[in-house]
Amino acid sequence: MIYKVKLDIFEGPLDLLLYLVKKSEVAIADIPIATIADQYLEYLELIKVLNLDVAGEFLVMAATLMAIKSKMLLPPSEEAEEEEEGVDPRAELLQRLLEYQKYKEAAYQLKTRELLEKDIFTRIQIDEYLPLEREAVIEASLFDLVDALRKVIKEKHLSEQFMEVTVEKISVKDKMVEILWKLKEAQQMTFYALFNEFSTKHEMIVAFLAILELMRLRAVRVFQLHPYGEIRIISLIKAEEINRITVG
Repeated sequence: MIYKVKLDIFEGPLDLLLYLVKKSEVAIADIPIATIADQYLEYLELIKVLNLDVAGEFLVMAATLMAIKSKMLLPPSEEAEEEEEGVDPRAELLQRLLEYQKYKEAAYQLKTRELLEKDIFTRIQIDEYLPLEREAVIEASLFDLVDALRKVIKEKHLSEQFMEVTVEKISVKDKMVEILWKLKEAQQMTFYALFNEFSTKHEMIVAFLAILELMRLRAVRVFQLHPYGEIRIISLIKAEEINRITVG
């Protein structure tokens, strides 16, 4: 039986585009559309293989990117050149990204203010790793996790075979319990520590899905100390809650 994950932490296609643009360290107005389009399709394929609930708008965005890429790579006809002289094929998409970025930044400011007022996250387990103020801690996004998994796959040379995998033998709930108990012993762990040299493709997928489910249940906190840095995981629940949180 395939384990399918539907998350309330799931982000949309514009989030993925912004993530790729920021990671590439380019301005939105200077997006190398061919490169970004290829990266987008690579991430989308991995997300689909992981059985995450991919909404139709992700596929629409993929089609839009490929259409823009084609338009920019192919030499225009003389008629089209006269009609569209000075028009950037990316213009509409760039405008949407700029507007969405403003929305995201405003939402982030509101969320940060709310968290500071409520002070809901524990500090004991991560303070020793923080050289700066607590605000320096960056919550890892879904795409940060997908990128981390992508790196592990490439390092283990599993890329060619990975796309054929389905999760059917290992229990995600059992993996969730295992991760939570490890966190109780070690205080925190890195995302990379979820895997070892003997990890199979099945185990890698299940561990990834287990982390996403624990995030959805707010049983763990997944963060970075700097943008696109090493991903760290800490538990947000007490030992006696471990078995209860994975039931149901």
